[in-house]
Amino acid sequence: MAMQSSDESNDSVLLELKGVHKSFGTREVLHGVDLVVKKGEHVVIFGPSGSGKSTMLRSINLLEEPDSGSIKILGTEYGPGVKGGPQVKRGKPLELRRYVGMVFQQFNLFPHLSALQNIALPLRATRKISLHDAEKRAASELESVGLLPWAASFPSQLSGGQQQRVAIARALSLDPKIMLFDEPTSALAPELVGEVLAVMRKLAQTGMTMVVVTHEMNFAREIGDLNVFMEDGYVVARGGRDFFDNSTNERAQQFIGSVL
Repeated sequence: MAMQSSDESNDSVLLELKGVHKSFGTREVLHGVDLVVKKGEHVVIFGPSGSGKSTMLRSINLLEEPDSGSIKILGTEYGPGVKGGPQVKRGKPLELRRYVGMVFQQFNLFPHLSALQNIALPLRATRKISLHDAEKRAASELESVGLLPWAASFPSQLSGGQQQRVAIARALSLDPKIMLFDEPTSALAPELVGEVLAVMRKLAQTGMTMVVVTHEMNFAREIGDLNVFMEDGYVVARGGRDFFDNSTNERAQQFIGSVL
């Protein structure tokens, strides 16, 4: 797994959120959150339901537009900016999403397409490559998640765990710089969780930069280089690989104790 030294330069920073605010109507769900993610780092975000975890994650690729705050990928600003901050040229959301892969709670597969087609067609549309090359890449990604024998199967013929693995393969086919996982096992039956976590574990071992919102605390403890505890729209505590054993934040300790 990727470990970062404390003296690394800013060149190692892949993602930076600064002062991100988001409201739905009159309810503010993110209260100026900050986050720095370095290349190759595995970041785990956890906390009670309604704490703003998924909104924070979805803000990274602008699926939720922040009301204010800075969102930088590889040094390029994509967010609306910090209030009162300098005006800078901003990248376009489409450009941002070329760098960011995302896996959702629900699998979001096209029901009328096979597993292979669910990967190949989006790949062809975004990369403008031939159908042959797109299907070859799709087959390679299915093999990497252990699903090549199911390439011709439709989503209705696959288990939930298999569908989620197809979704991971689809995201990886676009060669993202960072992968976001929004509670990727929460919609799965308990007996299927392990197969998805195994794929994510293997991905972490390749050095892929990952930000994972999860309730799977044992998995979080295993892969988390940076662990972030959220509550009521705030980042309440954060820490490194010893966070689960040595956090000094009382609320984080209470939450960890209740789920581990």
